[in-house]
Amino acid sequence: MSEVGAALMPGPVATSGREPVIWTRGLTKRYGSLTAVDDLDLEVYPGEIFGLLGQNGAGKTTTILMLLGLSEPTDGEAEVMGLDPNYEPREVKRRVGYLPDAVGFYGGMTGRQNLRYTARLNGLRDAKAEAAIDEVLDQVGLTDRADDPVETYSRGMRQRLGIADALVKAPDLLILDEPTTAIDPLGVVEILDLLRTLVHERGLAILLSSHLLTQVQSVCDRIGIFASGRLVGQGTMAELASAFGDGTASIEVGLELPTPADIERAGAALRALADVESVAPPQDGSGSWHLTIRPADAEGRVRQDILLAAVEHGLRLTALRPLVPSLDDIYRSAVRRSDTGGKPA
Repeated sequence: MSEVGAALMPGPVATSGREPVIWTRGLTKRYGSLTAVDDLDLEVYPGEIFGLLGQNGAGKTTTILMLLGLSEPTDGEAEVMGLDPNYEPREVKRRVGYLPDAVGFYGGMTGRQNLRYTARLNGLRDAKAEAAIDEVLDQVGLTDRADDPVETYSRGMRQRLGIADALVKAPDLLILDEPTTAIDPLGVVEILDLLRTLVHERGLAILLSSHLLTQVQSVCDRIGIFASGRLVGQGTMAELASAFGDGTASIEVGLELPTPADIERAGAALRALADVESVAPPQDGSGSWHLTIRPADAEGRVRQDILLAAVEHGLRLTALRPLVPSLDDIYRSAVRRSDTGGKPA
């Protein structure tokens, strides 16, 4: 993982005992013979970023439109903030901030003027509106450019203004459709960092739709994998790795081994551990050892055994951490398995 990804990496989100802000059961949308969304069961909770991951055309945007009451489902049911978007779309829109893929503003107006227009549409006026606008401009880092015409903004600045636009009515839920498309790498980092800050400071829930695997992995607490209109897997990275892995786990072990005899002794000690299927020594003699564990759920106990072995054999341990598969590996496995009826390909 990159340093950026590590810095933004989310933590676990407790969902027990809390009501979801998004809830669907059997949600389905058909256009003639085409099923765009197929029997979707989804829950998103307060204080988490949930990523909808899938290629363009997988059904992500169609799902969002149904959640916002902008498209009527063919079958199934949905609740957003406890409301049925099919029958209460205006109330849903009042409580949900939405950033579409192609966000639009009046280019000749300043960022502040655009936000004033949105605030008026949402019933905010005068001092209350100005206070809300100042707050969201500060949150998205646009205070210094707030009074410049939007037509002078970069793509990244427009996206940040779009997030401010979604926040100005103080929503409980943000829905973002491809928020980092066509933004430079620095702008992407700023936006993802901003999303994590908003969740931390405001306790918001965020539903983020994207086809960019690395970005989803770096910022989302839980991830739902979409393929051909179906949600083929969902959970934390660890849960997805367990569901779509090959039954093994990996551990990285760093050891300070000054002599060839130390290296040989370390290799023998690691290979002797129960449930260690294979041990790959460092390629250059100074890197990390990689252990493959089978079954995968033995990984925690094996890490404890490594600590004990290091003490017993006088090995100086410098690093010990589990290696989670990349989201790219998980995604490919999940899609392949869905194509073969749920069985490993």
